[in-house]
Amino acid sequence: MVEILQSGLYTSVQDLGRFGYRNYGVPISGIMDEHHAKLANHLLGNNEKNAVLEITLQGPKLYFHETTQLVICGADLSPKLNKKPVKLNSLINIAKGDQLEFGVRKYGVRAYLAIKKGFQTTKVLKSRSFYDGVTQKSRVEEGDFIPYKATIKQILSNANIVVNKEMFQNNEIDVYKGPEFDFLSKKQQEQLQNDIFSIGLNNRMAYQLKETLENDFPSIITSAVLPGTIQLTPSGKLIILMKDCQTTGGYPRILQLGEASINRLSQKHTRDTIRFNMISIS
Repeated sequence: MVEILQSGLYTSVQDLGRFGYRNYGVPISGIMDEHHAKLANHLLGNNEKNAVLEITLQGPKLYFHETTQLVICGADLSPKLNKKPVKLNSLINIAKGDQLEFGVRKYGVRAYLAIKKGFQTTKVLKSRSFYDGVTQKSRVEEGDFIPYKATIKQILSNANIVVNKEMFQNNEIDVYKGPEFDFLSKKQQEQLQNDIFSIGLNNRMAYQLKETLENDFPSIITSAVLPGTIQLTPSGKLIILMKDCQTTGGYPRILQLGEASINRLSQKHTRDTIRFNMISIS
């Protein structure tokens, strides 16, 4: 078991998501930045589907009750094991009684803590991903115990992967045309492709952009949406749906992000800027 001594700002258990239930209105949920979560699992020799801790902006304080190994990837939130700094993208041996905590955020938004053989929380609808209304809670809380399989053998390894900060620094987000893109005016299309947008309110459900488009777009029939769908509201606001988004929506779907773009956006925060790079499908 790992005991949650302090919960951090928003720490949750996530895997690759909950598939096959969208027709019942159940969101996919799952890891926001799949690149770094999968990397952490791969460095441990885990299956990429194993559940991890997704840690947002301010990390938790954890107490380990059994020996194990872990890897932390993604945002640099200054992790420390027993008060000593530890490296990202590197295998960390954990002994019984060890404490892991986090400090100042240096870059990025979300860090991923993978543990050997994955966290063993209860599966609900074939996934361990937290989502309020499907699982008992949406985030971990102080006093929680999260199970994992203890591993007796410690691994000696000095290998680590150099952090690629390009993903955190680059503000270009690749997008594809959404189903209603061609109904936009030429001016609106050019604005989307040429302007710089800044991030406003954001969470696991959606990222709002502060800038608006002039909009006289008619309403559409409620239609299917996915993580990465960009909707245009009647007020001209742009909303980028993320992993905990609803399954249908009534706003025009003007752009669509692929998985790599969702990964990059998930490491951006309020007041960060982005610009859209249109990808053509030949």
